[in-house]
Amino acid sequence: MAHVKNEITKSKLKTPKEQITDILSDLLKVTAIALPDDVFESLKKMQACEDSELSKELYSCIFDNLDKAEKLKRPLCQDTGVLQFFIKAGVRFPYLALLGDAIKDATQNATSSVPLRHNVVESFDERNTGNNIGTLAPWCEWEIIDGDGLEIDVYLAGGGCTLPGRSKVLMPLEGYEGVVKFVFDTIVEWGVNACPPLVVGVGIGTCATTASILSKKAILRKIGSSNPNPKAADMERRMKIGLDNIGIGPLGLKGKQSVQCVNIEYAAHHPATLGVGVTVGCWATRRGSINIKNDLSYEITSHKNKIN
Repeated sequence: MAHVKNEITKSKLKTPKEQITDILSDLLKVTAIALPDDVFESLKKMQACEDSELSKELYSCIFDNLDKAEKLKRPLCQDTGVLQFFIKAGVRFPYLALLGDAIKDATQNATSSVPLRHNVVESFDERNTGNNIGTLAPWCEWEIIDGDGLEIDVYLAGGGCTLPGRSKVLMPLEGYEGVVKFVFDTIVEWGVNACPPLVVGVGIGTCATTASILSKKAILRKIGSSNPNPKAADMERRMKIGLDNIGIGPLGLKGKQSVQCVNIEYAAHHPATLGVGVTVGCWATRRGSINIKNDLSYEITSHKNKIN
């Protein structure tokens, strides 16, 4: 594996759309095969904290899996998920109109070349599309920002880590204690299905919809980061301690730690409602981040190394 390249030389033989497609195909390949730096380092630290023979052996299996994925240049998990893109688009990015089609083309390219498992099934028809493209798939969340570049996060939403996802609106008197209870109930009941140790995203807002979206954005944050609001940061810290004390351990087979982190994102809420959402990432939380400049040079910021 070589160090991430900061730039790509634009080919005069390719259109801007084709260049963007190639860039995003590269991002999808890296994300499917290698863990982001912070997740990898988190697992290393958690491995060092475990002292039971079973926990040590399970972490050894995890890192053996990662090593084989790198050497064989194949996805580190057979469930490569459904692709979700979170896009911060600069208003002056010159190729914004091409981005939607480039995302679909990159998805189709990666499906055949990485390869990604065919996971997109059309609702009601229950027909697998065979190329990971379908109605509103890949899913794209758009945010317009000042600037002339793109910031894109991609998340591979697998079945196991998606299963514990929950959101609801709490009764007015439940308050933040109700938020904590909802998170703990969700992880205790469903966390073992998501291949621990988990990345836990919590969203807080007015309704179930905003809380759910914010919880997904929370797992895009780096492990070890804290919410800038001191009260939210304190809740993150306390919930991590509490969830670790449950002792779910690696792959749900007991251990000293259950979660890699608890990240909270929030929005202002209605005085009579408090929405809460939970999204969970498995030990192999596969997310990738990239910055693309207006000249189509780019940097994959989530991975120090890339697959050649």
